[in-house]
Amino acid sequence: MTRLISFRRPDGQPSFGRLDGQTVHDLGAAGGPAFLKDVIDQDLAALPATGTFALADVRLLPVVPNPTKILCVGLNYATHVAETGREQKEFPAIFTRWADTLIADGEPLVRPRETERFDYEGELAVVIGKGGRRIARADAMAHVAGFSIFNDGSARDWQRHNIQFTPGKNYPATGAFGPALVLADEIDDLASQRVQTRLNGELVQDQPISDMIWDIPFVIEYCSTFTPLEPGDVIVTGTPGGVGDKRKPPLYMKAGDVCEVSVGVIGTLTNPVIDEI
Repeated sequence: MTRLISFRRPDGQPSFGRLDGQTVHDLGAAGGPAFLKDVIDQDLAALPATGTFALADVRLLPVVPNPTKILCVGLNYATHVAETGREQKEFPAIFTRWADTLIADGEPLVRPRETERFDYEGELAVVIGKGGRRIARADAMAHVAGFSIFNDGSARDWQRHNIQFTPGKNYPATGAFGPALVLADEIDDLASQRVQTRLNGELVQDQPISDMIWDIPFVIEYCSTFTPLEPGDVIVTGTPGGVGDKRKPPLYMKAGDVCEVSVGVIGTLTNPVIDEI
């Protein structure tokens, strides 16, 4: 299974490559593209390597460090709708996250000073490979480059200051994205893959992707109606029930915790938690 990562070389320069165990095959070329986004619309499995590094010698970056758009789907699992006490709507809730909030696998999620209610949200991330506007549902999957994993760290109090999501979803270093991109055509049974979140080893979220209220083709059709999608854009598809804010008693992330999000064969995203200094 092809796994693509973004990273900084030992000299600090950004690049992207193919991960093979503990070896990184660098796919960036001198004077050529430095970011995965720049080649995401190409045949990614066939890109030639320009060199190799040991995984331990590079610093991982978010899978796509510089997406033009990050569109997030709220309330996309019935269990999560139910635990929030909301009514299921005819259309999905869509909000945005900014690229400068992203961190890579292994980097710390930073609990903002302004909240004690820092919550986890394990999610499947979809990376767009071919852009378009008003993409038909029947054609939507042909626009997907691949899939990764997201932890939509949320400052719940700031999320609920009003009828809004943006403030609670855009503190720096709260959106974990990685570790790798798995190509769409290499996953035969995406719907059966389970989104699972563990906080300090305890399983707190666990549902198959098939339980989504609005599936990926619908979400792509819907989002591309109001905004053109571009190669490298990211759609974060929603979190299952089990969020910390709705547990009794509530379960929030705090300094010293480790949060892991797994999505079946796609892999596991692991991040420690620290307090903002």
